Amino acid sequence: MKNTIIALSILAALAFTQCTNNAPAADTDATAAPTEETLTQRGEYLVGILGCHDCHSPKKMGPQGPELIPELMLSGYPADRPFGKVNKEALAEGWALFNGDLTAGVGPWGATFAANITSDASGIGEWSLEQFTRALTQGKAKGMEDGRPLLPPMPWFNYTNMKPEDIEAIYTYLQSTKPVRNVVPAPIGPEAL
Repeated sequence: MKNTIIALSILAALAFTQCTNNAPAADTDATAAPTEETLTQRGEYLVGILGCHDCHSPKKMGPQGPELIPELMLSGYPADRPFGKVNKEALAEGWALFNGDLTAGVGPWGATFAANITSDASGIGEWSLEQFTRALTQGKAKGMEDGRPLLPPMPWFNYTNMKPEDIEAIYTYLQSTKPVRNVVPAPIGPEAL
């Protein structure tokens, strides 16, 4: 009986050792910090699927409709573009309107212009990750704690629960973009339309 107990104990120990030796190795890549290249690629992907280009990238009309202007990508409403006349009758009827390339919007809040989010100093090039996070998740202009609220059509409220690693990826990508000097106009209040 004593030999049987010893033999079973040895078999149990061998079985345990065998099971732990054949266990898959821990995925060290999953716990390792992502590289800047990985963050940049993920950020570019997120910027694409979140529709950031829809408003922040000037466009030209092509044979299939609006096309991004590569050298102006993510630079916001062009500062040298005249704003034009607003259809006040449509606004009075409750409409919100966009200009032809979607970089400016008009509604009950007044007129707003898509921000330059390139790596230039006139964009977000000098912003910290903390500022970017605050702008994206709290709707604060320039990511400042005392900044005015971001106005429509910026859908910052959709991003309030965005994962910090996704925000960091977007930030890293935007910081890697070609800097485009473009000081976007300030919003225009509804009374000035």
